[in-house]
Order: sequence, then structure tokens, then C-alpha cells
Amino acid sequence: MDNKKYNVGIYLFDDVEVLDFAGPFEVFAVTAELSDYQYFEVFTISESGQQVKARNGLKVQPDYSFENHPAIDVLIVPGGMGTREVFKHQKPLDWIAKTDTTTHITMSVCTGALLLAKLGLLNNQPATTHHTTFDFLRKVSPTTEVIEDQRFVDNGHVMTAGGIAAGIDLSLHVVEKLFGKEAVAKTLTEMEYGDWRAATV
Repeated sequence: MDNKKYNVGIYLFDDVEVLDFAGPFEVFAVTAELSDYQYFEVFTISESGQQVKARNGLKVQPDYSFENHPAIDVLIVPGGMGTREVFKHQKPLDWIAKTDTTTHITMSVCTGALLLAKLGLLNNQPATTHHTTFDFLRKVSPTTEVIEDQRFVDNGHVMTAGGIAAGIDLSLHVVEKLFGKEAVAKTLTEMEYGDWRAATV
């Protein structure tokens, strides 16, 4: 089990899928809240630091911009319709690529995997994404082995989750990987997620 405290940075952009970022935010924030030692510091980032309008109109005020955020140990790249726009712009792609060079873990949720693929971060690795974009992922990254029957794929440094709610599962996996079964059991129970009654606290 790791004794390090991890900064979790969640990238936000217009038309981001709400549960893609809110699910992981909840997991890491609840884990931190329940621990005597605060395992995680969770914050959000947008390109300018200005408010973004998430999917279906939810307005979210990020904590930081690309220029002023703290160091990031765990980077979360969510998906949603807005990834199509991010896909076309070099500045956010460059930021993801640069941030990835110093993260402990870079993880995507849903179609966020397409951004990692465009940067070559999924080359010659297994990965997953939302089921509607399996073929697009293959097109963007032909050497990636697209996994269609798993909630998430862990390649060590780079991890990918399937569609939307799968980001919760991957986040719980990261909690367990970094801080053990007791930490994840407490989080499952507090969130009443999945088979939480069977979790050992």
C-alpha cells in the first residue's frame, strides 16, 4: 500500500459527459473524506479556467486553468460529445501530452480514450472506450487492441474505462491499487455502490 498523497486532476471541457467526470470525482473525494490520512486532493481544470457547460447544460466552474493548476499525479480525461471539438485543437492535446509525462496514472473515461489514442498513448496497448466508438478507436490508433468486454483496462501508467459509469469502476480500481482493499471497501459502503454490503470494512 502506498503512503503518498495523490493530486487528482480532472480535465473539463464544453459538452463533457457529466458522469464521466462526476463519478470519478465522487470516488476519489469520498475516499479522501473517509481516510485519517487524506489519500487524494481532487480538483478540476479547464483550458482557460472559465466555466464550462457540460452535457445537457450543467454549468461547472473549474478550479484551475492549464496555466495555474498544481502538479497532477492522477490525470482523468473524460469523454462526451465535446471530445470531438477537443480532438481538433492542438492546445488541449499538447496539455494532455505534457501532463502525462509527469503523472503516476493517466486514465480516460468513455470517449476520452480517443484523445489518448490521438496522442499515441494507446499505441500497441489494449484499451477500451464507449461501445459506440470501438471502430473509431481502431481507426485513430490501428495498433491498439480494442477490448470490448471489460469495464476498464489497466496498462499500469495508462488506463481506460468504457462508457460513462465505467469510470466509477476504474476509479475504485485505482483506489484499491494505490491504498488497498480496506480503503476501497469504505468507499463502496459510503457510496452504496455495486455489491457494497459484501465489502469488508
